[in-house]
Amino acid sequence: MRRREVIAGLSAVGGAAAWPLRVGAQTERTRRIAVLMSWAAGDPESLVRLAAFRDGLQKLGWREGHNLRLDIRWATSDTGLTRHFAKELVALQPDIILSPTTATTGALLQHTRAIPIIFVAVSDPVGSGFVSKFSEPGGNVTGFINVEPTMAGKWLELLKEIAPRVERVAFLFNPATAPYAEYYLGPFKAAAASLRVQAVAAPVSDASALESAIAAMGREPNGGLVLMPDTFLLNHRAEVASLAARHGVPAIYPFRQFTEVGGLISYGNDGIDNYRRAAIYADRILNGAKPSELPIQAPVRFELVVNLKSAKALGLEVPPHLQQRADEVIE
Repeated sequence: MRRREVIAGLSAVGGAAAWPLRVGAQTERTRRIAVLMSWAAGDPESLVRLAAFRDGLQKLGWREGHNLRLDIRWATSDTGLTRHFAKELVALQPDIILSPTTATTGALLQHTRAIPIIFVAVSDPVGSGFVSKFSEPGGNVTGFINVEPTMAGKWLELLKEIAPRVERVAFLFNPATAPYAEYYLGPFKAAAASLRVQAVAAPVSDASALESAIAAMGREPNGGLVLMPDTFLLNHRAEVASLAARHGVPAIYPFRQFTEVGGLISYGNDGIDNYRRAAIYADRILNGAKPSELPIQAPVRFELVVNLKSAKALGLEVPPHLQQRADEVIE
């Protein structure tokens, strides 16, 4: 029910105390924000996130059709479409560009080092060359990171809690949409060594490679799966969760959207919250702030979600303490 309530009443989220309402957001001209979404048009999750951004802007005095225009493109996780739309949006010369991911931000920076860019869920902005440091980004880019690299170890620990017999775990990612893979792989391998688990890097280049990668973990006893924060995997979340169930592979996911479609367990930041916070940065830039002066921020809200139905199908008993810690238990 929580998810449906969020979708139905998004404008009620984050009450007045959370939003620094300020008179004077109106300007003499309509301001323009371009948005390069890494989702398919109509994807329910993308609509929720975009609505959170719009709602945040409206609370700060920016209204579409009055003093604001949004130009939105839907690139999915297709790298070719991402490059195409990045060039197209930069040519519009907007006041700001909202960029969800590492792939979209990298594509945009190939065409502009002047237009302010706010990213919403980048994993390693320094290592990717987007900013010089968190406290002072130094260029035309600022925004919000996904999760810290040490989260990879936490995912493995949680997987062992819910599936203690796991001995061999694959870390799934698409190199094209997760060029930051080493950012997470290092901590993942370190955690695996301490937990006496064999760590396997499992890159997949396209949707057709998903089944073979997941089936490989199911063919051997005590296999498990960890998913990297990756737009490609998020766009294929229903397929991944279904394949893991079909091949009997316990898996932990970085976002709740996976458990909502049948995934076993997820732990990660609230992606919607980053879109709300991005609206605050957009407002500050529209009112004269420079991206180089706005520090990169980490997530502040995290969610642990457990799917009991999926656990039962895999023959797993979810420990009571894990259920008590969960923000939501799906039955």
